[in-house]
Amino acid sequence: MNQQTASPQRPTAERTFTVRLSPTRRGARLARLLAVAHLGLWGLPSESAAHIVAELAANATVHGRVPGRDFQLRLTVGADERLRIEVTDTRGDRLPVAAVPDRLAESGRGLLIVEALADRWGVIPGPVPRKTVWAELDLVP
Repeated sequence: MNQQTASPQRPTAERTFTVRLSPTRRGARLARLLAVAHLGLWGLPSESAAHIVAELAANATVHGRVPGRDFQLRLTVGADERLRIEVTDTRGDRLPVAAVPDRLAESGRGLLIVEALADRWGVIPGPVPRKTVWAELDLVP
């Protein structure tokens, strides 16, 4: 007797969530809340992703803000079992660099937090006048 057993298959469909938000503190907060909600709907852990989204969205509102131009949050999960977080703003002339701030400074540690939590991160310049700061989290150990 031949018996066939189904082998578990990994999802091949890419899941994506994209939203444009105002470059304000409220927009940055909403980015984090929406990310947590969508990751929950997808059944994915959200703690590290929430911190990363919060930092990248805050940077977009502080350093990438141009009045009247929104920033964009994009979450993507593909068959490669990675969560990719992208935040695009309209200040392509200001590329972020993770630098160690003065020890007494009250800000300037956001990208260091992203670097610590993400498996990979980087910046994609353009198209003019935009830039995208991205971070990836591996969903499997």
